Amino acid sequence: MKRIGEAVRMAQGKLIVRSPDDSHPDLGSDVIDEDLNDVGTVVSVFGPVERPYLAVLADRDDAALLVGSPLYARQ
Repeated sequence: MKRIGEAVRMAQGKLIVRSPDDSHPDLGSDVIDEDLNDVGTVVSVFGPVERPYLAVLADRDDAALLVGSPLYARQ
């Protein structure tokens, strides 16, 4: 499990995650929360190279409740 950043908001049905640095998971990587529950899949990487944003297509209806929470990539 590798920390990918913090969920900052929901946009167009996707959870937006801010990466803490320039390393980020590959497209298609599974995203989980602190309790190891599935959140969704990384579908896009955008923004500044130093701290990109990740768009996560959420598998859960309550994904908006994760805003402000750290998220992780399953490895």
